[in-house]
Amino acid sequence: MGLSGHCLCGAVTYTVDAEPLVVGYDHCDDCQRQSGSTYSLVVVVPKDKLTIKGTTKSYAKNGSSGKPVHRVFCPECGSPIAHDPEAAPPIIALKGGTLSEADKKALKPDTEIWTVSKLPFCQEHLAKPFEHMPQ
Repeated sequence: MGLSGHCLCGAVTYTVDAEPLVVGYDHCDDCQRQSGSTYSLVVVVPKDKLTIKGTTKSYAKNGSSGKPVHRVFCPECGSPIAHDPEAAPPIIALKGGTLSEADKKALKPDTEIWTVSKLPFCQEHLAKPFEHMPQ
């Protein structure tokens, strides 16, 4: 089956010739800052099964292992595409929001990581969900 996705402007596209190894919510502070949200939905795949087309940039910062984590993004629209930890060379963590609509809808998150950084108000179900922005 595999996966596919793209950035907001479409300048960067990717395909994965494999199923996800892990799908989860990453609560680490760096993912919160990169995503601009309370966590990042990550889809971990074998790096050798990922093909990226288009120009990307990356920003590297040391992770908790002391080794760099390369954060790959589109230089045109700024969409985060993946984070690539040198501490785990065989894998790469795609940003779930960049997957195709069909692939996103089929995701089944199965774990949470970095819950030590999970914000106290993050819950699975909030009391007042809105399908769209409230009027």
